[in-house]
Amino acid sequence: MEIKPIREKWEGHMTDRERFNNQMHYKPIDRSFNMEFGYWDENFREWPVFVENNVTNNKQADILFNFDKIAVVSGKVWMNPPFQHKVIEEKENVNVIINSDGLIAEVPKDGHDTIPHFVGSSIKTPDDWKRVKEERFRRDDPERKVDIEKLKRTHPPHRDYPLGVNCGSMIGKIRDMLTLEGLAYACCDYPEMVEDMVETCCVLVEDFLDQVLPHIDFDFASGWEDICCKNGPLVSVDFFKNVVTPRYKRISKKLRAAGIDLWYTDCDGDVRPLLPYFLEGGINCLFPFEVNSCCHPGELLNEYGKDLRIMGGVDKFKLKEGKDTIYEYLKSLIPLVERGGYIPFCDHRCPPDVGQENYFYYLDLKEKIFGMK
Repeated sequence: MEIKPIREKWEGHMTDRERFNNQMHYKPIDRSFNMEFGYWDENFREWPVFVENNVTNNKQADILFNFDKIAVVSGKVWMNPPFQHKVIEEKENVNVIINSDGLIAEVPKDGHDTIPHFVGSSIKTPDDWKRVKEERFRRDDPERKVDIEKLKRTHPPHRDYPLGVNCGSMIGKIRDMLTLEGLAYACCDYPEMVEDMVETCCVLVEDFLDQVLPHIDFDFASGWEDICCKNGPLVSVDFFKNVVTPRYKRISKKLRAAGIDLWYTDCDGDVRPLLPYFLEGGINCLFPFEVNSCCHPGELLNEYGKDLRIMGGVDKFKLKEGKDTIYEYLKSLIPLVERGGYIPFCDHRCPPDVGQENYFYYLDLKEKIFGMK
C-alpha cells in the first residue's frame, strides 16, 4: 500500500542535497535539513498515526512525515554468508537463538524491543577465527562485487538529495561477533587475533570503496561503531588509538581523494575519550549523539569548533516531559543550527513512551524554530 505524506514538506528554495552540504560545511542555508533517526517497533504498533496509515517501518515513516531525503549506499563489507538465524532452545519466557553474527542469545518470546542477553559466541580462539574468516570473510566472494550500472541508475548524478557511502565498522561489529565480555578477554589473551579482525574489516571496506568511489559522486561517508557506553569506551583508549585509528586513516585517505570530507559514525554512549582519535582518523561527525550518555551537543561543538559536526542530539528523554521542556531544549539548540555543522533530530530511535501528542508538538516546534519561517 502506498504511503501518503500527512505533513507538508518544509518550505525552502534549496534542494535537499544543497541544503545538507551547506549546513554541514558552515555555509548559508534556507532552513535546517529536516530528518529523524526513526522509531521503536512498538511505536508502529501503538501510535495511532502509524496504525491508521499502515506504517510499519522507518522508511515508511520518513515518507509519512515528509522529511528531507537522505540515502546511503552499502556493500557487503562484513560477514558473508551470515550464520543461519535459528532458535536452538525454548525456555519459559525467552528463546535461545543463534543470530546472524554467530552469537548465542536469549530474546523475549513476546518480541518486545530490548537488547538481547548474549550468552556465548561462535568464536573463542584464534582457530575459531581462522575457520570463520576462511568461510565468511573472503575478499574474493563474488557477492561482494557491486553492480555499478544499477547503482548509477538508482542514484543519478543529477539527484537532488545527499548520498552517503557506508564505511562499515572497524570494531563495533567485532564486539557484536565476540560479545562485550568476549572482546575484553580477546584483547588481553589474543591481541593479534583481534587486530587481524580489525584489519579484515578495513580491507573489505577498502575493496568496496575501490569499486564505487570512481563512479558515484558521494556527499558524505557513514559508519557504525557503538563502542561506548554511558561510562565511556568498551575498549581501552590505547587499543583504539593504536589499532582502530590507523585503519580509519587508510579509509579516510580514499574518501578524501574522492572529494568526501564529511564522515559520520553512529556511536552511542560517552564518546569523549575516543573523540580525538575519531577525528585523527578522519571521522569528523557524530551521529545520533546520545545526550544522556554524553553531554549537550553544544559542549563538544564549542570545544572542537569547526573540526567537529554533530547530527542528532535532541534528548529523547526531554521529549517525554512535555511542551515546556521540549521548547526549552530546542531553544538551546538554536545557536548550533545558526552556526552550522549541526542538524537537530532525536538522539536515537524515538521510544513509544514519548507519546504521539508530545512528538507532534516536537515536530511542529522544530519546523517553527528551524524551518526559518
